[in-house]
Amino acid sequence: MGAIARAAANNITTSGVFTSSAIANSSVTGITVLANASDGITLISSQTASSSASLSFTSGLDSTYKAYKFVIVNCHPQTDGVKLEFNLSTDGGSNYNVTKTTTVFDAYHRENDGSVGLGYNSSQDLAQSTAFQNLTPEVELGNDSDASASGSLLLFNPASTTYVKHFIYNGNHMSNLSPPWSINAYVAGYGNTTSAVNAIQFKMSSGNIDDGKIYLYGIK
Repeated sequence: MGAIARAAANNITTSGVFTSSAIANSSVTGITVLANASDGITLISSQTASSSASLSFTSGLDSTYKAYKFVIVNCHPQTDGVKLEFNLSTDGGSNYNVTKTTTVFDAYHRENDGSVGLGYNSSQDLAQSTAFQNLTPEVELGNDSDASASGSLLLFNPASTTYVKHFIYNGNHMSNLSPPWSINAYVAGYGNTTSAVNAIQFKMSSGNIDDGKIYLYGIK
């Protein structure tokens, strides 16, 4: 057993917990990467919006992982009353036009308690369409200074050349109505292609993404 492994072993209790003597300033500050092996999730890349027409991931989607997770943090539009949308590509991002069939439902609650609801949104789903899929249904996204959309999109086995490409999105956004609505959206479906999906794009239905960040993770 090496010196490092032996020192670590000597500072672990029988229940598998590190003792206080195992942690020192030098050991903590020397950490550059912290991973939870049981989660099997790895940060691949991120995109930051700054008055951006779109945020596209044209690398990192391959056969390395069986699932990929996009975490959307405070995407704020420049234009009021727009939708946050996404589409897939099978040609490295030259075209974002994968045929999709999707389902959409949402729950909403207005700040003044005047409107509440939960239901299917048939005006926002797609049936064998190459259009961008809306991720902010019911009422459009507002561009007040404190308004944004956040959520996560799971894309399963995009490198498969056998199966269609399933995806599931759950997110929340602040509407452009006054007083605003909190809208929790659930969007799911599949890209109806057996070609490998190797790029994805997020954009607003009109205008730019003023600010916000999207992280791409791989899941084993």
